[in-house]
Parts: sequence; C-alpha cells; structure tokens
Amino acid sequence: MSKAVPGSQFDVAVLGAGIVGVSAGVAARQRGLSVVVIDRREPGSETSYGNAGILSSGSILPLNRPSLWSALPSYLGNTSAALRWNPMWVMRNLDWVARFLGNAVPSRTRPRAVALHGLITASLKLHREWIVKANAAQRIRETGWLKAWRSDAMEAAKGEQAFLAGFGIASELLDRQAISALEPNILPVYKVGLLHTQTASVDSPGAVTKAYAQMLKSLGGEVRQSDIKAIESAGQGSADQGWRVVLGDGAISARHVVVALGPWSADILRPLGYRVPLATERGYHQEFTPNPARSLRRPIHDAEGNFLMTPMENGIRVTSGVELTDRDAPSSLAQLDMVVRLARGVAEFGSAVGEPWRGARPTLPDSLPMIGKAPQHRGLWLAFGNQHIGFTTGPATGDAIAAMIAGEQPSFDASAFAPARYI
Repeated sequence: MSKAVPGSQFDVAVLGAGIVGVSAGVAARQRGLSVVVIDRREPGSETSYGNAGILSSGSILPLNRPSLWSALPSYLGNTSAALRWNPMWVMRNLDWVARFLGNAVPSRTRPRAVALHGLITASLKLHREWIVKANAAQRIRETGWLKAWRSDAMEAAKGEQAFLAGFGIASELLDRQAISALEPNILPVYKVGLLHTQTASVDSPGAVTKAYAQMLKSLGGEVRQSDIKAIESAGQGSADQGWRVVLGDGAISARHVVVALGPWSADILRPLGYRVPLATERGYHQEFTPNPARSLRRPIHDAEGNFLMTPMENGIRVTSGVELTDRDAPSSLAQLDMVVRLARGVAEFGSAVGEPWRGARPTLPDSLPMIGKAPQHRGLWLAFGNQHIGFTTGPATGDAIAAMIAGEQPSFDASAFAPARYI
C-alpha cells in the first residue's frame, strides 16, 4: 500500500495541470476549498503548451459540422494538410468515427454552437480577469485574429460573419487591400479576410498556464509533480466517502477528485468501470526565428492552407491540422512540413527554434467537453475533452466544476456538457 505523503488531506485533488486543471484549482481555492493540483510534469507543459494561444470568441462551430461532408473526398487520399489518418486506427475506432460524423448534421450543429458560446463567453471573461491577477497581463494581445482565404471566398466569409453576428460576435470583412493594411509585412496572397475583432491571443500559452498555477499557490493552493497511478474510493455508502489518489511517491486523500488529464483522462477512469469514447486529434507545431523588420502582428488562420501561424515569445509558431492515430504513436511530420512551406510563402521567418512539437487534442464524438459529475461515483468530477479550444475554454471549464463542487450553479448553462451523455 502506498504511504501517505505530508499534507495529504484535501477538499479537492485535481488530476492534471493543464489549463483546465489549473483553472479548476484556482476556482476551487477562490471558494475556500483546500486544493492540490497534481501532474507528472510542470503546469502547462502538455497540450496547454502547444496550441496557438488564441482566446477565441468565435470558435463556436465544432469541426464536425455539415460542411465536413463536402470535404471528406479530399481526405480520402490521405495527403491533405487538414487531416491525415491511420487506416488501422480508423478500423479500431469505427464506432467513434461513426458517432463523430453522425453529429455533422444541421440539427446537431446549432445546439452545440449555443453551448460552446456560453462556455467561451464565460471563459474569456475569466481569462481577462485572471491574467491580470496572475501578473501576466503583458502576455495578452487584444489584436484579434485573422481568418484568410487565398481564393475569392467572399460569400463563405459573409456566411461565417452572419452566423457569428447571430450570437453577437463581431467581425470585419476585409479585401486584399484591407488585409495588406492590417498585416503590411506579409505577402499579398490572400483575397478575402475575416478579422475576429473580439478575440485576443497570448505570446505563450504555456507561460500563462504557469502564471495561473503560481496564482493558485499564492492563494494557498498546492501544485505537486508526481506520477498519478490510480484513484480509489475511500469508502462505500457514506455521504462523504472520499477518494484516495495513488501517486508514484505515496498517496493523498480528498473529498473530491477532478479528472482533468486531457487525452489521458480515459485511462485513469477505466479501472472504475467507465468507458469514455475519447479520441485524440494529434497536432504539431514548430517555431521559427522571426524577422523583426517583417513582424507578424496577430495570429493568421490560412483557411485553405489548413494551418495557423502566430507570433510567440520564442518566434513564429506554425501549427498543423489534425492527425487521427493512436495517442502515443511515433510522430509523422508530413503535415507540418507541408504547412511550413506554405507559411513561408506568406510570412518571412528564419530557421527553426527547437524541435517540432507534438500534442494530442482530446475529443469526444460531439466535440463538446465533459464538465460535471461522474454518474456512478460521488465526489468524482470530469473536466476534459475540450478538443481544439482547450486553452480558450479552460478557465470556465474549471470554474464550472468548482461551482458544482461548492453546490453552486455554473455561470453558464453546462447541461450540454454532462458526462452522463456518454458514460
């Protein structure tokens, strides 16, 4: 039996120190609960590190929307920058693929957009509050982000703008000249742009997550680095049975456990009888030395090149599309190499800064996260599956869990994210 470690009794133990887990810890501590956040690595070192750092007001449409069907033929050859897929993975996960595609219909799109809008709106409010309290306000940039098309896609841009306007999300349509005025240091390859004016970005999402973790410590919470081996019920039948978290260097006890382990969440829950339909949409990025005289001012999403490039603390970060394969399979850099070549035709940057990075975006078949209580266990809470918008939605995901633990209503309607819809 693993021995207890000093300071081993808590109200809340949060498993995972990404943006969701750290946010849950901060929000629980703000409500007066004793908190420990545990991860095998330092805060913000996994998926919360490798994203584009966008605080996106307009990311309310999941990837599995009706337009996915028209794009599928272009993916069949497995050469697209947007999507690469492992045939063996697809065969082993046909049920997940079928359920994912089954959600790409009009009747299931708007309700999910409404749910994501509520989550994102609440989260952006917290981000803007917390980044100041965490003494990291210098990292946020209120410059919006630009989605740009190389073709004459004005009708598509207008349709997207109208959809966003229906939710009160502002944007500006741009032609080639307006894009050049907005980003004078890129080559004039884009004909149409949509500037998301209510979106911010940060120059290091990993550093912001670490700053939030430091804020948690300043509030009296704890952050521990240790391997998480298992979670075990500490008793049966009582109103406050509690939990035991087995670590690589001992064990701790907590009245509540929050599973916020991103793509590793399903693994820790399996011994408790939960079969979570969680897939990992892997992605890559690499950073490059910028040319200070030809700087990029904001994140740019190349809609047809299927990549995003953004100015970061360490250079220009270029991110790839989706790779569907096993979470821990060896890296394949074909997508990243393809989009880096395309990005060099837009912005001027030099040699690579460090090695390519790979991460895994945890995704459920409806592209909505699990936020709420585990159906079969008291005091067990689930907060994962935030797919491509985990950094954007982390604070409100964590805050909603902390509110539920404290017996409060979340600040947004979290019913669509209930774990019981899948487990």
